[in-house]
Amino acid sequence: MAAALHLNAKPFNLCSPSIRLPKSSPSPFRVKCSAGTSPSRRYNIALLPGDGIGPEVIAVAKDVLNFAASLEGIGFDYKEMPVGGAALDLTGVPLPDETLLAAKESDAILFGAIGGYKWDDNPKHLKPETGLLQLRKGLGVFANLRPATVFPQLVDASTLKREVAEGVDLMVVRELTGGIYFGQPRGFKTSENGEEIGFNTEVYAAQEIDRVARVAFNNARKRQGRVCSVDKANVLEASILWRKRVTAIAAEYPDVELSHMYVDNAAMQLIREPKQFDTILTNNIFGDILSDAASMITGSIGMLPSASLRESGPGLFEPIHGSAPDIAGQDKANPLATVLSAAMLLKYGLGEENAAKRIEAAVLDTLDKGFRTGDIYSAGCKRVGCKEMGEELLKSIESHKLATV
Repeated sequence: MAAALHLNAKPFNLCSPSIRLPKSSPSPFRVKCSAGTSPSRRYNIALLPGDGIGPEVIAVAKDVLNFAASLEGIGFDYKEMPVGGAALDLTGVPLPDETLLAAKESDAILFGAIGGYKWDDNPKHLKPETGLLQLRKGLGVFANLRPATVFPQLVDASTLKREVAEGVDLMVVRELTGGIYFGQPRGFKTSENGEEIGFNTEVYAAQEIDRVARVAFNNARKRQGRVCSVDKANVLEASILWRKRVTAIAAEYPDVELSHMYVDNAAMQLIREPKQFDTILTNNIFGDILSDAASMITGSIGMLPSASLRESGPGLFEPIHGSAPDIAGQDKANPLATVLSAAMLLKYGLGEENAAKRIEAAVLDTLDKGFRTGDIYSAGCKRVGCKEMGEELLKSIESHKLATV
């Protein structure tokens, strides 16, 4: 997806059904079409807004997803379900059985964010974040794709020097359902001298490594053809096996260049020379940390989408930012990561690449016009809130459509 964002959207000679902007829009428009308005393809989408800014960014992404898809003859049936803190308040658990079932029965899941100060002191099994881990495990989505692209319009928003950040376009492929987050044994105990101990286990089976490695190599084939596998094989036995299996799988992809890097060096190189990376393949905990670090190269964590995939069945698409409870309900959130997650849903989840390109082109166009939420604002730009950013995206999609009719 990251590479596709650099492509110019090609014109489409299509019409769309009528669509309305949210009532808050200062300049609503109507789309007219003389052709039939019934979608030729329909998909079931599970919407999991979650907590904090989750409902706000999901609302914007849903509007953009609907409009872009309608221009390609695509319709959606949505089922909105609680998860995280919202589910705790409603049902007493962070992932109700009904939510997991709705997710499993969908064609794809669009997820917002979870967590908040309200639930910080809950025991672990009643924390909102536990709901997300349970959802990933329950769906079996083992490969997490996190693109980090520095848009030309946002180079100066990066905390790195322009010459370092400009042109960065990498993809982190993170194993998502194994490793230290799920390994057994884990828990608490008391040592012989009475001291409390907390422990976790980093464990991987060969097949877990093999399947996510193939995702990374296949992804690299569509990019620059390079995979850097990140581990800690000089210390950890699980990483020794990781490196062994990744090297073996690489033999299936002679057209892809493989390199290895220890995670501490990778963290340094990601800041020192991020353009050296194309596709980064790594385990659960390292991928969690490195992808968040990569987000700041782009200028804001509010710009990064993600896709969590399985061998078959629905994928989970979500922004990598948190619930930001300090700005929730204030119309300050950046919806672009969620909007781009919706584009990944179309591309990776449903195979609807043309609709995905419409969204990607609208994001670039809206940034070109200078619209910025607070997290990516710089002098001379037009500062907007979450809702207005969504309205500008819809206007961009509409203007591109009218230009081709």
